[in-house]
Amino acid sequence: MKPIVQLVIVSVCAVLLSCNEPQPVTTEGNATMQLIVVGDTSLTNSNMSYVPLKNAKVILSSEYGVMIKYTDSEGKLILNNIASSTYSFSARLIHPTYPYILLVGTLKGKEIISGNVYTDTIKAVQVANTGIAINEIYSSGPVNNIFFFYDQFIELYNYSDEVRYLDGMSVMRMSGNTESGGKGPGADEGNDGDIDGVTYIFKFPGIPGEKNFPFYPKTYKVLASTAINHKNVVSTSFDLSHADWEFYNQFSISDFNNPDVPNLINLRSDKTSDFLINLISDVIVLASGVDSVWADGIDISTVIDGVQYKSSTTSSKTLDLRVDKSFMLSPSRYSGESMQRREPGGDSNDGISDWEIIHVATPGSQ
Repeated sequence: MKPIVQLVIVSVCAVLLSCNEPQPVTTEGNATMQLIVVGDTSLTNSNMSYVPLKNAKVILSSEYGVMIKYTDSEGKLILNNIASSTYSFSARLIHPTYPYILLVGTLKGKEIISGNVYTDTIKAVQVANTGIAINEIYSSGPVNNIFFFYDQFIELYNYSDEVRYLDGMSVMRMSGNTESGGKGPGADEGNDGDIDGVTYIFKFPGIPGEKNFPFYPKTYKVLASTAINHKNVVSTSFDLSHADWEFYNQFSISDFNNPDVPNLINLRSDKTSDFLINLISDVIVLASGVDSVWADGIDISTVIDGVQYKSSTTSSKTLDLRVDKSFMLSPSRYSGESMQRREPGGDSNDGISDWEIIHVATPGSQ
């Protein structure tokens, strides 16, 4: 037989044999995924309470693109006719009671094969939902033996992807509300939806809602107690002469005012001293400024961020749990050390996990 005839016969046989092979029984795009989304809505870490999240947004992403779905009234989502791929699922929902808390959960690297049925659960945890966080608090003072601590500062960070505006916002020290039998600084003393104990309250210029003082995404704002070069007094201190803002008490006859740094203005005419915070234990709150009547407490719904720092794990936690579920530990007096979020703006409403002590303060950076 000639070679070319042999080749034709072999090819025909191969085609005939392939025609007799069984066809695939699984149709691509025929997988089913059943998701249950639950979230921690509790206010304490010791009693976490995961409940089904209805109407939670679920974002699916894979090589085929992005799809958005929503859970039903029982926190369930059933996805039919899914194509084979590796998927990532992200679930999010604004806290059902407190709009400044977001519940977020993820499920990454889920391999889906057509024809199969999958069941999984996404557990959503609390994160801040304001866009701005108190990112660093330097209260301890530099290394020195003359009791110098006037170089204190508070740093803010815009962790969102949008321009925010500081107009009318207020920064408070809440060390009051210390009467015997009371709940303490930053607590909701009368169970009326506000936090009490305002000692100092300074505000950014303008009115909440105006847009004169932009705060750009992924940037920092340093709020100096006094915006001067403190290294001229104590060499181990910091140069804050180029801070973004300065706490200026217009009711004081001696408070220094750096003309090159814009001022936060004191709202309490009865307080004539500098804005200073306790070296090792205090409550600091940033609010929108919508509630400026400080004497009867600050409405919790207007709080943007708040933190309590203390030197011991056994001392009282007083800041309302709706603002932060725990606290952060402070460094020693006159150590030059500072308190900073572990990640810029990383706010899970759990201070003990979110914050760490750093050996040297980092105003305006991380």
